[in-house]
This record gives sequence, C-alpha cells and structure tokens, in this order.
Amino acid sequence: MRLLFVLLAFVGLGFSLNGKAQAPIVKVAVFAPIYMDSAFTDNNYKLGNNISRNILPGLDFYTGVMMAIDSLNAEGIKAEVFFYDTKNSIEPIPQILEKPELAGLSLIIAFFNNRNEIKPLADFAAEHKIPLISETYPNDGGVTENPYFVMINPTLKTHADAIYKYLQKNNATNNIVWIKRKGNMEDMIQSYFAENNKKTPALPLRMKTIELVDSFSTSDLLNNLDSNRQNIIICGTLNETFSINIIKTLSANRDYNTQVIGMPTWDGLKDLSRPDLKGVDVIYSSPYNFSRTDKLGITITNKYRNKFLSRPSDQVFKGYESMYHFTKLAIKHQANLIHNLSDKSFKQFNDFDIQSVKLKKESLTPDYLENRKLYFIKKVDGQVKSVF
Repeated sequence: MRLLFVLLAFVGLGFSLNGKAQAPIVKVAVFAPIYMDSAFTDNNYKLGNNISRNILPGLDFYTGVMMAIDSLNAEGIKAEVFFYDTKNSIEPIPQILEKPELAGLSLIIAFFNNRNEIKPLADFAAEHKIPLISETYPNDGGVTENPYFVMINPTLKTHADAIYKYLQKNNATNNIVWIKRKGNMEDMIQSYFAENNKKTPALPLRMKTIELVDSFSTSDLLNNLDSNRQNIIICGTLNETFSINIIKTLSANRDYNTQVIGMPTWDGLKDLSRPDLKGVDVIYSSPYNFSRTDKLGITITNKYRNKFLSRPSDQVFKGYESMYHFTKLAIKHQANLIHNLSDKSFKQFNDFDIQSVKLKKESLTPDYLENRKLYFIKKVDGQVKSVF
C-alpha cells in the first residue's frame, strides 16, 4: 500500500458506443494528495482512528472516484484507471510520469493542493496531447500556451468578473462597501474590479473602499454602513480569518441590513456555520452546485454514510463527477475529446462551459481552457439557502 497508492482497475468487459463495434479501451490517470507516507510505515498503518485533516480531502476525492468506477462498471464500460498519490516522497510526480503504463492515456484528472505540482503534469499533458482536468484550487499554476490544461475552477479574475456582473445586475443602487486588507493579493483582486468599472458599457458601480487592519474595531466597519439602505460588503481578500471577523462583527450588529460577498475560496469554509456568525447573508461564486437531494446525490450520500458513518464532503462529489462525466466523454469523443469538453450528454450535477483563453490577443495558441460557468451560492448560518 505504501508504494504509491496506485490502483489499476479494469472496469467492465467491453462497451459499444453504437452497438456495431466494440469501443477501444480508455486509459485514465487520476492524481490526488493522499499523503500515504504519513499514514503508513512500510505496510503498517500508524494513524489509528486519528486521520490527519490534510489527508481527508484527497481521500474523499479518491472515494468519489471509486464510486464512479462502480457506476461505470455497472454499465459495462471498458477502461483502465490508474490512481497516484501526489504526496508520495519515494516517487514524486516527475518520476511517476516516466512510468510505461501512462503511455496512450486518454485523460488525466487531477486534484491539486500545491501550485508547484501543476506545471509538471500540465507539461506532460501538453507534450502527449492529453486533456488534463484540474478540479480544484489553486488554478493555473503559471501554465501558459497549453491548450490541454483545463481548469474546472476558473481563475480568480474570472470569478471577479462574474461577481462584478452579479453586483451590477442585482445591487447597483445599494450601499456597496469594498473591504480592503493590505496585501499584494488584495491589491490584485481590487484591480480586477477597478478594471471592470472602467470598461463596463453600463453604469459603473459606486463602491466605497475602506482599508482595515486585522485588529479592526467594530466602529471602523459600522461607521461606513448605512442604517437606511441595503449594505453590500465585499470582502476583497482570501484571508479567511479576516473575512470571518467581518461576518462576526456584522452578526453582532444586526440593526444594519447587510449582505456579504465573499471570494470563491469560501466554497469550503466550514467556519460559516459557527454560532457567532448567525443571521448574515453570505454570497460567493462557485463552479460547483452539488445537489444532495436528487436521486444521484442521495445515492452517493447514503453509500458514503453507510461506509464511513459521516456526511460526504464536496470532494466526494467532485471525484465522482470528474471520473464519471469526463470518462464517458472520452469514450464518446475519443481523439476529439479536447474539443467537446462542454458536451452535456453525461451531466451529473454541474453544467460546464469550457472556453479557450488567450492572455495575449496576438497569441496563436490558447494559454489554457477554462470553465466559465459559475453559480452563486447564498448561505445563511452555514446552510445553503439558494443557488442562482
């Protein structure tokens, strides 16, 4: 088990797309952070019942992948699936990519949690013309001129552009307050909105900017709110502690009618359910909208609960959807998969609108492909209230 947590699964006995000829076998490689080195010494499991928190996201993703393999197997799909632990200290990603079994891959699915891991795998995908589906944040990892690198979770700029349009459509007449925290990332996020304000063909948003330090006082925030109007608070930072303190302050002062617009990293922010954050509407953008109440969502939830006695995280659903959806597309489109990634034939939960992106207009080659379909999630007391 220590070797590199490689799984070779032969799924089914064969499959015909049109009933006339057997489809050729599809080979899929999945990369995710499992941290097997920290869980095993040789073949001896050493964690007991105390699984480290850094292991759980990748392990949940792997569980979702395996559930999808079960579904494909039940349909008689023929494929080879290889699973690799990106945190293996004995065989890092560049060494894994030299393995002979990766010859002839149709598809690569990746869960990244480290920016430095993206480019080696993306370069391999470009060299061999294999679509690489990146499911998670971080996004681009500095990848350019690579039309085979596919970001399901789009760049922060794409999120910022979508948030701007959302505000323009729904909150243009409200008291919009941009909360600024000192930092290079915060400057970049703010620049995206400033750029939209300059180039919009409609009326630009009127936004009041206030810069707060981490130890800001209640009055520092409340003095900029309007007690007679709807206040839209934009947290222009990826710093979760700072953002949580903004919501906490608003929760303790509910005389003001407020909504908080968060960054896309809030998608997995569990602290939003804290008791001291109650009563505040929180809205953020996400490429994922996983229904847990439809037939498939209930099936996945029940299977996970029966096996692990807990509720599946979104990583389980991401693993399932990426494995099932894109494997089916690979079988359907074969060598033309890269041109048909937005095909909705095998939709599981989410719509994808995957477009090529050129960072320079004069470029002949796309720098990457990016999913432009975003949902807006509204949460109150940590619970999803609406999706639009």
